[in-house]
Order: sequence, then C-alpha cells, then structure tokens
Amino acid sequence: MHELSLCDDLLGQVIAIAEKHKAQSVESITVAIGALAGVEPLLLESAFSLVKAGTLAEQAQLIMQTAPVIVLCRTCGTQSEVAANRLLCNACQSNETTLISGNELILASVALNCPD
Repeated sequence: MHELSLCDDLLGQVIAIAEKHKAQSVESITVAIGALAGVEPLLLESAFSLVKAGTLAEQAQLIMQTAPVIVLCRTCGTQSEVAANRLLCNACQSNETTLISGNELILASVALNCPD
C-alpha cells in the first residue's frame, strides 16, 4: 500500500510547517487528489490514522478534495475539464491532448493550533 508512504511524506511536511510556526497541534490537513493520482482515498484515510499517532497531528482531521482532470488540446488549443476515463478535447473531440491536472496529490492547507 503506497498510501502509507505518501502519508508518511505528507505528515513530514505538515510537522515541519507546524514546528516552524511553533504550533501546539495540527487541527486539520487538506489535500487535493486528482482522479488520475493513483491514490485510493479510503486507504489514504487509514494510512493517515496510523502515521499521525504520537505526533502533533494526532488529533488532526484529513480533508480530501477532488482535483479536476484538465487537458489542453494540442489540435485547437482549448483547455477542458474532462472525465478521468475520457481525455478528449471537449471542443473538437481530438485525442491529441496534454494532461494539465488531475494526477496530483497536493497539500492544499494546514490548520494549526498556535499559542497566542
């Protein structure tokens, strides 16, 4: 399960941010996950529960947002939001597209509990 490794890396980034801001704890972590990222949300949630134990993020909530799949058509130049299983241009139906987004896992935000 590569989600465990992803969570470990993600939590490392979050803890570094929390320590930089001298936070007492992490309240929530928001990630944007593209449909083509190869990440299973339920497994990510389970892995997060395991890796956060005993850290500043032990009580943190993991919030997952879906990142859209967007392609750029190399034929007509149109940028389109498309279904993950249909990477065709919405304007001209060309299959000559380049993936712009939809395969990412991004740390979008971190909510910290900092002392006053």
